[in-house]
Amino acid sequence: MTFARPLACHLTRIAARLTAWRGSLPRTAGGAPSAVVSRGDAPAFRLADLFVLRPEKLDPRILLVALVFGALFAVLAGRILSIQLRPDETGTIGRMTSGAISTARPAIIDRHGVMMATDVKTVSIFADPRKVIDKEEAAELINAVFPELDGRELREKLAKKAGFVWIKREATPKQQAEIHRLGIPGLGFLPENKRVYPNGTVGAHVLGFANIDNIGIAGIEKFIDGQGLQDLKGAGFALSAAELKPVELALDVRVTHAVRQELVAAIEKYKAKAAAGLVLDVDTGEIIAHVSLPDYDPNNPADALKPEHINRLQVGVYEMGSTFKALTTAMALDSGKVKLNSSFDARGALRYGRFKINDYHGKNRVLSVPEIFIYSSNIGTARMALAVGVEGHKAFLKKMGQLDRLKTELPESAEPIKPARWGELNTITIAFGHGLAVAPLQSAMAAAALVNGGRLIPPTYLKRSREEAETLATRVIKPETSEMMRYVMRLNAEKGSASKADIPGYYLGGKTGTSEKVIGGRYAKNRLLTAFMAVMPADKPRYILLTMLDEPKGLPETHGYATSGWNAAPVTGRILERIGPMLGIETRFELPAQPFPFVARLGAMPLRQ
Repeated sequence: MTFARPLACHLTRIAARLTAWRGSLPRTAGGAPSAVVSRGDAPAFRLADLFVLRPEKLDPRILLVALVFGALFAVLAGRILSIQLRPDETGTIGRMTSGAISTARPAIIDRHGVMMATDVKTVSIFADPRKVIDKEEAAELINAVFPELDGRELREKLAKKAGFVWIKREATPKQQAEIHRLGIPGLGFLPENKRVYPNGTVGAHVLGFANIDNIGIAGIEKFIDGQGLQDLKGAGFALSAAELKPVELALDVRVTHAVRQELVAAIEKYKAKAAAGLVLDVDTGEIIAHVSLPDYDPNNPADALKPEHINRLQVGVYEMGSTFKALTTAMALDSGKVKLNSSFDARGALRYGRFKINDYHGKNRVLSVPEIFIYSSNIGTARMALAVGVEGHKAFLKKMGQLDRLKTELPESAEPIKPARWGELNTITIAFGHGLAVAPLQSAMAAAALVNGGRLIPPTYLKRSREEAETLATRVIKPETSEMMRYVMRLNAEKGSASKADIPGYYLGGKTGTSEKVIGGRYAKNRLLTAFMAVMPADKPRYILLTMLDEPKGLPETHGYATSGWNAAPVTGRILERIGPMLGIETRFELPAQPFPFVARLGAMPLRQ
């Protein structure tokens, strides 16, 4: 702009002179101006002089302006050519583009093909700071489109000498259009894949989530990256998500949604701190439903980092209370040292040194094995464990997978908390569910083995056939022991603490469990964890249903009690009513003629109230 105005003045003067000279030129016979003009003593002026540059006849100022402008335009032209023709030395943009393609992820579907996770195409905005001419102006204009960006940080990015910096990941179409209209050199658009979860919170802890680079960070998403993604892509590493084979989960979205809704209602009703629910196929080990509340939406993965959003079924470890009595009873029966008709003295407290073991609602009499189970006698259960012995007890729990970290497709899991030194007192307390903390999922895995004929099957979040499950199964108890366990669990639903979960037509069996939480190294009597382990149906088991409530409160309708029989059991009943039809469990209002034939032959001792 400095030279534009003088140049215009000079050009105006030249035009005026040309006009004057043209008017003063002599005319030929045809009326055309003569080629040579002479005026008095002045030297002749030739018309050709107008079209031939003669420096001696030019104004020095005009010559200077012309040279300056010529140099300026030469510099600009060279700069433009260098920007356009200079190669990306490090290949950064090429690598980023390749990375965006390679991070396409396979869809995740439930057992019925319902979409649970998929990729959608999005565009991110980047800059090559070396090509941004006016960095301050560019930063202001970009900030106007993205006011959420930190202006100082943005200017620092554009001031870098790097060839690639991110400006905005996953921009909206409107934002893309606005940036495009700005026409800022050095800005570009990069297509990427964004992971979305159509069902929101349903199955959140199983799915996990992928980060902004579409890399799996937790759950099945991390499992895919760590063990399955390369195989799914095979030789064609740059396949799109649509070309990848979907990952089929064992989860049923409908069942999971129903379990979640009932647990949300239970938290509100019983003023509980948290809740969890699980449905496990006893013959395949497939996890049909998995809910841990509070949960999060994988579409907002930052929420997953909150401590209260842990996966309580696999990452949390808890003393499972009286649900563990099922394991102790099975151990005693399978050892042969205890029979179904055996009796144990529960007339007074069991003393061990300075410790005294009591029953919550004691009968204060000799109890048979079925009575010990349905009345949930701590004393009777402890005596059965002592009959087997410390080493036998440890070996049985080891065989049932209760002393080792449970491994599934989910990378997140916790080690059980077990005694450093295991003596008789430990066996006494662990027998009724205190002193050993395990993940609820591994407790459910063991319960499935107790009722499916005695086969321990590793649980899985992926779809699995019965044939495959058989190859993975390990026999842990005899089939006869398994039938006796189904019998006592059904008795508990008919006459014991599980009666509030007994929905007519489903022939449910189960075991309640209430444990005091350890707070500051001491048991807190007013802070309970309640659980209910249900088998359905009891005569021909298909599923284990585990329900847990963390610190539920007593209500007037529960007479102030907050134990499992008053909250976890009825919640389990409500869940069963909803999911039974989804799972294909037919209601039967006529009881089976002989549901437990082996037990019938034993002539089990009749119950006494």
